[in-house]
Amino acid sequence: MRQILCPACAALNRAPDARDASTAKCGRCGQRLFHGRPDEVSGEELMAHLRSNSGIAVLLDVWAPWCGPCRMMGPHFVAAARQLEPEVRLLKLNSEADPAAAAELGISGIPTLILFRDGRVLARQSGAMSANQIVAWTTQALAQAAA
Repeated sequence: MRQILCPACAALNRAPDARDASTAKCGRCGQRLFHGRPDEVSGEELMAHLRSNSGIAVLLDVWAPWCGPCRMMGPHFVAAARQLEPEVRLLKLNSEADPAAAAELGISGIPTLILFRDGRVLARQSGAMSANQIVAWTTQALAQAAA
């Protein structure tokens, strides 16, 4: 049984492992739990996802609106979401809007991707990547963590 936090209303939903989570809807608000694009989160919302999304990895993109490489990677991160969901929840944290959260994560350069599973960091990578590179990096890191 997986627990999935609704990105729209923050309700915790339980979903059987055998059921396709890509079509699951929130029991409280009725919104889809996965919609093929990353969700923008605050540091507090990120922590809620890390505490509650059991069985689902979380891929975080730490970025800022003034960062050229971040803006260049944005569409690629969206494309990666379409390929990685529902096995991976993709989130974006604006380091300019929430510098305390970025500092707590130890961010020294952006864009930075951090892959979490069960609340712990599995891998991190700084620098812009294409959608294929994001998917390959995430898949490889998850496979290494499972081994």
